[in-house]
Amino acid sequence: MTVVIEATPTQTQSKAPVPQSPPDALAPWLFRVGAFAVDVLAPVAVVTTMALVSFSVPALGAWWWTCMAVLGVVVLLTLVNRLLLPSLTGWSLGRALFRLEVVRRDGADAGPWWLLLRDLAHLFDTASVVGWLWPLWDSRRRTFADMLARTEVRRMDPDEPLPDIRRWSAAAVLTAAGLCLAGAALSYLAVYSPERASDRTRAEIATQGPKMVAQMLTYDPKTLSDDFARARSMATDKYRAQLSAQQDAVQKANPVINEYWTTNSSVQSATPDRATMLLFLEGRRGAGPDQRYISATVRVTFAKGGDDRWRVDDLSVLTKPKPPGNGK
Repeated sequence: MTVVIEATPTQTQSKAPVPQSPPDALAPWLFRVGAFAVDVLAPVAVVTTMALVSFSVPALGAWWWTCMAVLGVVVLLTLVNRLLLPSLTGWSLGRALFRLEVVRRDGADAGPWWLLLRDLAHLFDTASVVGWLWPLWDSRRRTFADMLARTEVRRMDPDEPLPDIRRWSAAAVLTAAGLCLAGAALSYLAVYSPERASDRTRAEIATQGPKMVAQMLTYDPKTLSDDFARARSMATDKYRAQLSAQQDAVQKANPVINEYWTTNSSVQSATPDRATMLLFLEGRRGAGPDQRYISATVRVTFAKGGDDRWRVDDLSVLTKPKPPGNGK
């Protein structure tokens, strides 16, 4: 007796062949977007970041050349990936990640010149914006660049072996992100942070500078030693020797009351640890019937010491003390 066993639907389905994508299957639009992001958008972000940073750092300086070098290397690698690599391997990094390839309408490989023409034609897609969306309703899923270059983007043969492309793609994207972050950090450390520090210097010197200079130039014979000691404490080591010599000359002469106050001032330049200020001073010299009012103009350089205090590093008299107005 022969027993006939019928195949169950589950067994029939398990033996059914897995459908394969035809060799000329057109690439889905989202896959093309992903491949374009890896191949183009990532390096464009780096190039844009480096270009912006190069405008903010001093021209032809070390950081400027660093930005230019990174920008040039990224552009070169992008051209190799988009134009040369497909001619050698049949795919670029982003296309390999999504298993896509660019071919001519007849299925022939697109050489580097056709790929270059196609990338240039993408300018029409960018200018119109619609060109990038055209594959959503075009029967051959073409952009305007594909139409001009007579190319198509198709799915690769699923059996075609590829290297560990995910690792390479992840490394490329992470490197691009790291370079963008490094550019932002460079812009902050080399430009924004020093500018903020310089602005803080201007604010501090605008407040402290006039008072320091007025106190340094003011003295009274009754408290001469204390006044001169206070003035020396407001000077840097470099300027203190010059100031001491001037004080010695005053002590050897017949010192009289010398008092100054600032009528106007302007910060001419400022860096995080140095500043130059122009001051217009008025004051009085002497006492009683011999008292006379005077004015002077000085340029003062301030320097910040290790204790984070500002001190006078140089003082130049532009106009010597003289009676204000017409001298009457």
